[in-house]
Order: sequence, then structure tokens, then C-alpha cells
Amino acid sequence: MGRAHPQIETGTLEALREHYDSHGQGHVFRFWDRLDAAGRERLRTQAAAIDLPAVLRAHAASAAAKPGASDFEPAPVERLPDHGGDPAQFERAAERGRALLAAGRVAACVVAGGQATRLGFDGPKGTFPLGPLTGRSLFELQAQKIRGLGRRHGRPLPWYVMTSPATDAATRGFFARNANFGLPRDDVVFFVQATVPSADFAGRLMLERPDRIFENPNGHGGVLTALLDSGALDDMDRRGIDTLFTYQVDNPLVRMADPVYLGFHDAARADMSCKVVCKVDPAEKVGVVARAGGRIRVIEYSELDAECRAARDPAGNLVYWGGNIAIHVFATAFVRRVAGDAERLLPYHASEKPIPTLDAGGRPVTPSRPNARKLERFVFDALPAAKRVCVLEANRCAEFSPVKNAEGPDSPETARRDLSARARAWIEAAGIEGIPGERDVEVDHSLIDGPDDARALGIHRISEAGNAILTAPGVVS
Repeated sequence: MGRAHPQIETGTLEALREHYDSHGQGHVFRFWDRLDAAGRERLRTQAAAIDLPAVLRAHAASAAAKPGASDFEPAPVERLPDHGGDPAQFERAAERGRALLAAGRVAACVVAGGQATRLGFDGPKGTFPLGPLTGRSLFELQAQKIRGLGRRHGRPLPWYVMTSPATDAATRGFFARNANFGLPRDDVVFFVQATVPSADFAGRLMLERPDRIFENPNGHGGVLTALLDSGALDDMDRRGIDTLFTYQVDNPLVRMADPVYLGFHDAARADMSCKVVCKVDPAEKVGVVARAGGRIRVIEYSELDAECRAARDPAGNLVYWGGNIAIHVFATAFVRRVAGDAERLLPYHASEKPIPTLDAGGRPVTPSRPNARKLERFVFDALPAAKRVCVLEANRCAEFSPVKNAEGPDSPETARRDLSARARAWIEAAGIEGIPGERDVEVDHSLIDGPDDARALGIHRISEAGNAILTAPGVVS
């Protein structure tokens, strides 16, 4: 939707204004006469790059959208061994996943276009300092895991980093200042997600400034179209990559390119796979993975009525327990197919938001209540297009602790606590002694990303671990 309209790209200003007038959007040029030459060029360039008919179709469709199918049932899930899964099957999946990594068929992709304003931090969310003792950034913690995977499997794991127009320059600069966190420069690939204009409740595009139409990033589903439009999928093809692991930057517990997950996905010959965790209670506001009309999909929290949310099986467990945590594995051929038919397969969803705009005189207005609709795509909307889907259960304590809020649940405090608790559990499982009882613990994930790695260090006490295991504050290079 960010591509230039083919009839307007090389057209005259008069043709461009007529195009907007004919679609009821001529007001975006209402301050034209007061703009200087640079401002006029900014507005002209932006307006020409917007596929206006597609944007207006998306707004009209999202405003009229009804909730999804009401006739659904729980999706089949590969359960953890602790919950009835077959340990031997998990070991076979792990072996299969490790073979994929050793063959160089896997890449990782992080959705990292968001800013950390809700955390009171000025910068891209991936640059937020989160290491319990070192203050390592989210990006650095994840880069450590990628380095570790490359070391263990003898092949680099290319890392595709999706930014947004608001975070791209700052993100690239952060990586450059930190020498890509020890990763080869060619194995870190940046690409930018598209933006989409918002519209007021009458369907009129919003002006952010006299020379700019308001646009917002097009949601986490935009990763699929951005991979295609940026050429990242072509780059994967050149590298022999056919399997893509995707996740959100704000989850520091993510099990990066989990071999077990990759193995289940590959064994199922799945187009797309999902990880789920058990909901903490019926009221937890997360989408659940279910089956509707013979297809796997995510049922949003708002689509589940109170009876379905609270429904329990004879053992007393929630019927719709599988909470989606935005960790997916894709066949790259499937990404290409969905992205190439995005208007049909990745519909936009509208949310009502207060969006700063201009009054009739061009003065800034900051509304106190929603005045417009933002459009976003959701990555899980690709699920119904998949011929085969694998759903795998994850342990919430080990794999999911998002950083969403400045304080309280899902905050930096809870994420640091969970990082420390998981590191402590790995060290204790490895039989390493001398861990202080009350202190936070932080590991170097390039060396330790599980109890097996901790055992492989061949040490018996924390005092022998060096920088691999930290139990006192300090910044380590």
C-alpha cells in the first residue's frame, strides 16, 4: 500500500490533485499556498506514493468488518511432555531442527518497528536496556542467542531486522555503534515496514502537518509484505533459506530459532506454525488459536463470548487455553504467496485512536478522545491461507515475558525477574554450585542458552564461570 500509484508517479501536480479530489480527499492540499518549495515537494512526493484507492478500500472494509467466525473449536496442539506430550517425539523434533540449522536453511526475523515511549524511553524498543545486571539491550540479548546458535550448529543464522520509518535510522546507528554485537555485517539485514494513512470517522485522511499526511506503521502483519517488497525474501533464496523464524523484539525470553519448534514445523510440512502458552486465567486478553471452518486461525479475545472464555473440560482446564504469543515459523514460499495477495489474505483492522491533527486554520490539535481510525495488519491472519499448520505449546515461564508497560505486569521489572529466574534454573539444573541465594543472575546467551550449555562449560562452581555467568552488577563487553 506504500507503493506509488502507477498513474500518478510520473504525473503532473494537477493530475495528482485531481486524483485526490475525485476520491474526496482534496483537503490534503488545503494549505498548499502557504507551503514553501520544500514543503510542497514533501507533500507531493508523499501523496503520489500513496495508493489512494487501496487505502480507501481498506478503511471502508475495516469500518464495516464484523467479528470472525463464531463456530469454532479448539485447535490441535503438540503438548509439552509435562502436559502429556511424547518426550521421544520432542527429541526427534529437536534433532530435525538442529539438522535444519546445520544445513543453513533457517533465518530469524525480528519485528522491531516500535518505539519505547510507553516505557518512558526515547528510542527504538530494541535498544531498551534490560539485562538484569549488565543493562544489555533487548537487541544485544537476542544477538547473543544468534551468535550461540551459529557456534553450536556451525552455520551463521542470518538475522532480518524489521524497523519502521520512525526507528530505522536509530536502529541502524545502534547496531553500527555496537559492531553488530559481534555478528557478521552481511548476516544482519535491515528492512523497513510500510506505513498506511489514518482517516477520520468520515473517511477523510488526516493531516499531521500542513505538508504531511498522517501515516502509521502497518502492524506486525506488515512484516510479510515488507519481506517481499524489500527484497529480503530474494536474499533468503540466494542463501538457500526456506524456513523463517519470526518473533517480537519485546520478548527477551524468546527461544531463538528453537530446534524443537523448527523440527515440529518441518515434520508437519507446515506453511506456518504457532507457539502458544496456557492462559493464566479466562480473562487474560490474548487471542487463542482455534479451528474454524476446517482452518486454524487466531480468535481474538473480543470474539470469544464470556461462555467460551470460561468453558472448561471435564478435568477443569480451560477449553480455549492456547494463548498466541506471536512466535511463528514460516515456509518462505508461503510468505511470498501471502504477501503477493495481501489485500485479500491480510486484511486491515481498524482501531479508534486519538490522532494529533490540524484545525481548519492549520493549528495543531491534540484530541483527548479517539477522532480517527488507524489501520494495521495482523500476521496471524495468514493462518487460514495455510494448507498445513503446526501449533506447539511453550512453557510461559521459560519463553514468554514481554515488555509492554512501564510498571506492573509485563514490565521491565517482571522481564528482568523472569530472565534471572530462568538463568538460575538452568544453572541449578546443570549442577553448578555457589549461586548466591538472593541475587539476580545473568548469563551470556552466546555461551549458555539452556542447561545443556551450562553443563558443557565443564565447571562446578559459579566462581569458575567468568563472564559466562554474572551474579553481581557490571557491564561486560
